[in-house]
This record gives sequence, structure tokens and C-alpha cells, in this order.
Amino acid sequence: MTNKMQTLHVDLGERSYPIYIGANLLADTNIYQRHIQHKQVMIVTNETVAPLYLTQVQSALSGCDTDAVILPDGESYKNLATWEKIFDRLLESRFNRQCTIVALGGGVIGDMAGFAAACYQRGVNFVQIPTTLLAQVDSSVGGKTGVNHPAGKNMIGAFYQPKCVIIDTETLNTLDDRQLSAGIAEVIKYGLIDDPEFLSWLDANMDKLLQRDTIALTYAIERSCQDKARVVAADELEAGRRALLNLGHTFGHAIEAGMGYGEWLHGEAVATGMCMAADLSRRLGWLSQDDQDQVRALIRRAKLPVDPPRSLTPEQFLELMAVDKKVMDGRVRLVLMKALGQSVITDDFDPQLLQATLSEYGKVA
Repeated sequence: MTNKMQTLHVDLGERSYPIYIGANLLADTNIYQRHIQHKQVMIVTNETVAPLYLTQVQSALSGCDTDAVILPDGESYKNLATWEKIFDRLLESRFNRQCTIVALGGGVIGDMAGFAAACYQRGVNFVQIPTTLLAQVDSSVGGKTGVNHPAGKNMIGAFYQPKCVIIDTETLNTLDDRQLSAGIAEVIKYGLIDDPEFLSWLDANMDKLLQRDTIALTYAIERSCQDKARVVAADELEAGRRALLNLGHTFGHAIEAGMGYGEWLHGEAVATGMCMAADLSRRLGWLSQDDQDQVRALIRRAKLPVDPPRSLTPEQFLELMAVDKKVMDGRVRLVLMKALGQSVITDDFDPQLLQATLSEYGKVA
């Protein structure tokens, strides 16, 4: 086993940046010095992460003038009211446009801090330090930032790239089992989208991931970041191919919004959404029953839900899906599977088949 740091690159021309992956990187002063050019640094974190890692990051930034804003923890706080607290602290502390905002936490913190960085004085530097598996493999990479609205998830935000992403694998030691599984949902997503070799690896190594095997987890993070970086480099603003990264998300976002943000973890909702996408793909004749069963079995092995809450009716699903960001000209676009490891973005499907999928899942006990 090695603790050697790996460096990946997101190739976006002038906005390119590195992703550092390894153990004990939170305390690596050299990384911060490389990407933080000015003294003022605002660390945005939450009540759960701050007691664990805030002091460590502040110590590594001892040459800077650091301040911190500690937000409440949870998806239910990913809203404009909580987001404004970041600006309150920046303005109270008289931070200027040369400051750097550091996101220390999971996907909620990364999204809100990144959106604040995009807006504060029309844009300041931004560093991502994701501390959950889901944030490490997905939300910290690619520059999507934003907050939720009661009518829809991530409907208010901006594309804004960080200066770097620092993934310290040691932070996963303090992650609870439910959050670990939620992150694995996004890892599975990459295999289903366009990496069948990785999908096979996941099938063979799922138990190791759940047991927090360091080598397996590090490989899964590296492979996921490589897959996402490749897609983002080809389509930064989601004009086309990048939407593939939303496999399971249209169904999943409907579950999150319908149940109330925070009731289901994002990864749990996406996991069920991928099962629903597999069901519709089978009805379209693209997947076999064995393929669909394989998707459900892998997601179930990851200790994730495979069926949506019964309290959401097909009509509610359709209403919530209608405000998804992928809706164009009144038509719902979905990411579906032509085969395992080969996904496609389409609005060319029989609405009755979608209704059949929603009705079938509405019967689940």
C-alpha cells in the first residue's frame, strides 16, 4: 500500500486545474501555497466537519489571514438564506476581490461555497476540499455550483471552476456508513455511463469498498475523477455530452424534492433513479431483464435503495420531473442505457413507457 499522491488534470484551457488525491493532504502546506496567491482566505465548512478538520486546515494556512464561516449541516440548508451567511462573513471581515474561498466539507458545502465564490465581487478564487466520498468523486469536480429552490434541486447557480481540488482520502475514516454508500452510488454511475471495465471492477470489489479498503477506495476515486474530468473537458457547460453525468438524476431529484431535501441523501435518490432508468431502458428494448437485474443487484449490494418511496405518486413524479434542468421545449430529456456501460441522452421515448415505469415503481411495497 502506498500513500503517494496522485495528480489528475481537468483540461479546460485557461481554467484547467489539478485534482490531488492521497492521504494526509489536508496538512500539505505546499499545495495551498501553489494555488493561494494572496493572504485573505475564507474557509466555508459546517458544524459536522469543522470540529474534525478546520483547525488542521487553518494550521496548514498559517501564513494566510484566515477566517471561517460554519454553516448548519444538511441538504435542507442548501438554500439562499444559508448561502447569504457566507457573504455576511466576507463583508464583515472586509475580504477583497483577491481573497480565496476554501470549501471544506461535502457536496452541499462545495456547491454553496463555489457559488459564493462565483458571485462575491463578481468572482474570487476558489479551492475545493471535499470530505465525503460523493463530493470527492462527483460534486467537487467540474465547476457546478448552486443552491436548491423549493421547486427544484440546484435550480440557482453557476458554472465556476476551482483553482484545485484536494482529496484527502483520510477524511473517509470519519464518514458514516450511510454517507459512504451514498458516495458509491455516484461511483457506480460512471461505470454505467461509459466505463464497462470499471463496472466489472466494481462488481468484483464492492465488498472491499464497503469495508473501506484504502487501495480499493483510492482506485475508485481516481477512476471516477478521470471519467468525470474527461467528460467535463469535452463539454464544460453541459451543452451536450456532459448531461450523461446525470444518469439517474432526473428521477433522483424528483425524489429529493418530493420527500423534502435531506430526507433522502442525494446518492440514495440517484441510486434509485438509476434503477428506474434501467427499468425504462428495458421497456424500450435496450436492456435485457438480466441487465436490469444486474443494475439492481449491484446497487443493493452497495446498501442503497433500489425502489422509490411509495408516497410519491406517478403524477407527482411527472410534475417534479417537469422542472428538471434537462427539460427542453417542454420535453423531458432522460439519461438512459443502451447497454450496461453505454448511456444516451434522449427525449425520444414513448411517454406511456415512462408512465409504465412510474406506475410499476409506485406499486413497490
